[in-house]
Amino acid sequence: MADTTLNQGSPEVTAEIRDAYMAMTRTKRMYGGIMLVVFIALMVSGFMLADSRNAGGFWNGILNIFQFPGEVLAEASAKAANLPALMVKFFPSLLETINIAAASTLVGGLIAIVLSLLSTRGLARFPALIGLFRRMMDIMRAVPEIVIALVLIFILGGGPVPAMIAIAFHTAGALGKLFSEVNENADLKPVEGLASVGANWSQRMLLGVVPQVAPNWLSYALLRFEINIRASAILGFVGSGGIGYDLKNAFSWGQGRYDEVAAIFILLFLTIVFFDQLSSHYRNKLVGKV
Repeated sequence: MADTTLNQGSPEVTAEIRDAYMAMTRTKRMYGGIMLVVFIALMVSGFMLADSRNAGGFWNGILNIFQFPGEVLAEASAKAANLPALMVKFFPSLLETINIAAASTLVGGLIAIVLSLLSTRGLARFPALIGLFRRMMDIMRAVPEIVIALVLIFILGGGPVPAMIAIAFHTAGALGKLFSEVNENADLKPVEGLASVGANWSQRMLLGVVPQVAPNWLSYALLRFEINIRASAILGFVGSGGIGYDLKNAFSWGQGRYDEVAAIFILLFLTIVFFDQLSSHYRNKLVGKV
């Protein structure tokens, strides 16, 4: 034993270990350098391709980046007296956008709860199907809302319903992933106790798991609600109603209607700031920070 310990700590063995470590470090640095070169080459080639296909070229257009905001601000300043009336005019459209976000968050959140419970190890009703439910959520997160909305608008026509379905679909995948991670930290003792007295799966989840994870679920849902307000405004550009549709129309008219653009931007900014502060306050209360 003594000889073995001595040999392991001998200068020859130490030098061999040091050389092996240095060789491994050089190899990692080489691979890191190769990956960096490949990344830069892909970025440069991608930029060159995009620039060649961009009308007018990027470097020619970058000089005019402040031209449009300047025109909007100049016209809005000249017609500042009209802004309050325009904000009142577009307020119903803003309420429609908020309603789309709220409904899609509620529907997507309810679907996410079911998917998260079915895809959490130790809680799943069908353990063999955990992988299937997780892949379903991956697909739901991977498809952008605007793609779903465009397909639904082609099928159902324009309006708030395609936007709500599209956002709810994406929300279910995004929240389902977050909810499942919260579920994994739940204490299983209440679930086991309920199972011992004959409770079925739904009762075990409702009484043993939901009370533990509900605050974090609500926190994530409020955060998602903020995101969905912005998403519903963006979907208005493709004909899904709400204030985004009015913004698209104001942009289409061009100069002479830029005061409407400014009024809509102000409404959106104030709304997002308001709900951001409100949801942040309640999220902090829910997780016990206040």
